[in-house]
Amino acid sequence: MRRRDLLAGTAAILASGGPAAAGVAVLTGEQAHAAMLRRLGIGALRPGVDGMNPGAANPVNYDEARAGPFSLLPDPLALPDGTPVRDAKTWWDVRRPQILEAFAREIHGRVPRGLPAPAWRTVKEERVSWGGRTVVERRLAGDVTRHGRSVAIDLLVGAPEGAAKAPVVIELGFPDGPPWLRGRTPPLGPDWRDAVIARGWGYAIYAPTSVQPDDPGKLQDGIIGLANRGRPRDPEDWGALRAWAWGVSRVLDLLEADPAVDARRAAVAGMSRYGKAALLAMAYEPRLAAGYIASSGEGGAKLHRRRRGEQVENLAAVGEHHWMAGNFLRYAGPLTADDLPVDAHSLIALVAPRPLFIGTGADATDGWVDARGMFMAAAAASPVYELLGAGGLDRAAFPPPLTLTAGDHLVFRQHAEGHTPAPNWPYFLEFAARAFRRAA
Repeated sequence: MRRRDLLAGTAAILASGGPAAAGVAVLTGEQAHAAMLRRLGIGALRPGVDGMNPGAANPVNYDEARAGPFSLLPDPLALPDGTPVRDAKTWWDVRRPQILEAFAREIHGRVPRGLPAPAWRTVKEERVSWGGRTVVERRLAGDVTRHGRSVAIDLLVGAPEGAAKAPVVIELGFPDGPPWLRGRTPPLGPDWRDAVIARGWGYAIYAPTSVQPDDPGKLQDGIIGLANRGRPRDPEDWGALRAWAWGVSRVLDLLEADPAVDARRAAVAGMSRYGKAALLAMAYEPRLAAGYIASSGEGGAKLHRRRRGEQVENLAAVGEHHWMAGNFLRYAGPLTADDLPVDAHSLIALVAPRPLFIGTGADATDGWVDARGMFMAAAAASPVYELLGAGGLDRAAFPPPLTLTAGDHLVFRQHAEGHTPAPNWPYFLEFAARAFRRAA
């Protein structure tokens, strides 16, 4: 179907304020994308880069000489009028709220007010073994119901038998295991849960897609559809990444009432698109004590202004636009990444001064996420960490692979394997252990 036909097919729906609860037109991902462009008055977007075909019209760039950034990064420690932020009070009371507002308006979207709290129920409880210890493991569902719609948050929680107030690691992932490994022999070596349980900690595995489907054609479903009564989004409505991060906060609410774990010593971890959401959770949820952000790339810890690996235009395209607020699409149309009022370093700055571990794979096999661009973002956020009395990155120059930068609050490591978090888990857990000791 041509784009003109898509716009015509959705114009009447949008003019009437969106579909009602019954007998509504359900938009495909293409229709939802075209409808948002119409709302924004945008005729066409620039295409994203092609990461698979070097001979494509717009191939991905991996040449550092062409990567940039070629425009100045917005200064997180300067007010809009250029006045420098010189003290923590100005950061917390003035500058940080300004940055949060910019992300909500332009990039991630706004969380609707009045969403009901989940009603949690235990689906299954059993004793399993991890890390050489018996673990009490519970499968839970958190029902969120509004306007006749319902969403059930899918969560798996485990803690050593007899544990009381143990630290806990929340992973954005798959309670039943990664779908690409089903029916296959599990990878050799210990699971990250073995290491967590061996330390006497607990774990929680939360399924973000139970909150909001990872599908541009499902924006009228999930928690976004529940909040909108099934109507299409407005340009400032939240996208899937913000919805997934919202789910982390609801998991944390539950863990605060669990005597086996200590929610004051909770870390969050995520990989790839879930790494993006884990970084958002750290930025928006101040109760989280530490974060492991693995290979998050564009829309995560990578600078939008970098012209290497995935680009803003990819996020704004039909297949990924549901992750972001509608307003974000403007930066792949009449505007560019250089026009963004904030960048990934601003998002990392929102986490300060809490401990954040940024990891990635080898550039040859994980280059799409732009390791250097993530390091540069962390370096640019370091002055905020330092203003708040915590250490930023220990260097300004990009380190060689397998180098763990020093520090207790903001660190970076590039491992030697591909698009996987596994090689950096031991380093993060030691990093988190120090954070938990300080939070005890």
